[in-house]
Amino acid sequence: MKLPSIFFALLVALACVPRASAEPAKLVKEKDVIIYSDDQFHSAFPSVVRRPDGELIVAFRRAPNRTVFGDKSTNHTDPNSYLVQVQSTDNGETWTTKPDLILAHPFGGSQDPCMIQLADDSILCASYGWALPRTETWKTWGNVPHAGSFTFFGGYIVRSTDGGNTWSDIILPPTLPGNDAKTAFNTPMPAYNRGSMYQGKSGRVFWAVARHVFGGEYTRTENHLITSDDGGLTWDYRSPIAQDPKIVFNEASIYETPKGDIVTFIRTARFDDHTVIARSTDGGDSFTWEDAGFQGHPHFPLRLPDGRVLLVYGYRHKPMGIRARILNPECTDYKESTEIILREDGGGSDLGYPWATMMADGRVLVCYYYNLNNGTRHIAGTILRLE
Repeated sequence: MKLPSIFFALLVALACVPRASAEPAKLVKEKDVIIYSDDQFHSAFPSVVRRPDGELIVAFRRAPNRTVFGDKSTNHTDPNSYLVQVQSTDNGETWTTKPDLILAHPFGGSQDPCMIQLADDSILCASYGWALPRTETWKTWGNVPHAGSFTFFGGYIVRSTDGGNTWSDIILPPTLPGNDAKTAFNTPMPAYNRGSMYQGKSGRVFWAVARHVFGGEYTRTENHLITSDDGGLTWDYRSPIAQDPKIVFNEASIYETPKGDIVTFIRTARFDDHTVIARSTDGGDSFTWEDAGFQGHPHFPLRLPDGRVLLVYGYRHKPMGIRARILNPECTDYKESTEIILREDGGGSDLGYPWATMMADGRVLVCYYYNLNNGTRHIAGTILRLE
């Protein structure tokens, strides 16, 4: 055999040797940033979207810091809690300082603006709120959820088709079948929840919402699936997601895997704060749920460029802060996944509720509300890079 032939055969043999698969990218924390902070306001419950031009919009709930009036504390129910937004055009490095108004509900205070950007670039923002009646007539109406003197008025959605410059009138979701809860207006309760919707490959929008259950030892909530095929204008009931006679299922974010499974990450109560993960393998017609084995308060899933899922969540046990896990594309390895501590310097349990997005420069922004030394509740962020 001539030398060139031997050399060619060697190259072919080397090409056939199996190569070790590339290691998945690691998540590296770069820094923490302040997105919005003002000592006169309690700012909380953010969500974030990235616009096609790279602009970031962070929406959050802002209410007066009642200590400026001499009150001893500030609560999560407030008649002057409004939905506002700030923007960044430099990948989260700097933010507008004066928030723009999304909505000041005419009948009470709003909570948790949960945004999703759809395939047509419109933005849905789901929220819910509390009214403060001057009398207790509502006690004669039956099952009206309340917190002290505040009464619940259920969920609503607003929509923007111009990148958050203007927002629509309120869209009321339907009442869930079997839900006998009443609102502060003595009307059936519109569906609501805190957590991320998800638009699937078909264009259908999935939303895990809550239903109150009265009777027994205590009032509790469970999660159900509703879907929209017209960009959130109308909704259809699909199925229960998680129910139990003792466990409280509430704040939930939903996600569709590449295979088509519908996965819901659920915060719980009366379950040692354990995360519950519910899964549907039939497009949302039915779900099964199980204990994920870790604590979270609550969660948000972000698909990374390599298909894996970054699951971020608040952590309200010492040391308090923000944590994360990286799951495989089908979100099946949550029990084996490694917990990543993003922050552990929280000054009290009133923090968390993270939301995340890929930025135009390939980094990740995780936003959340936070406090240091039990001080001003503000909107903060952690910037991560994949390497």
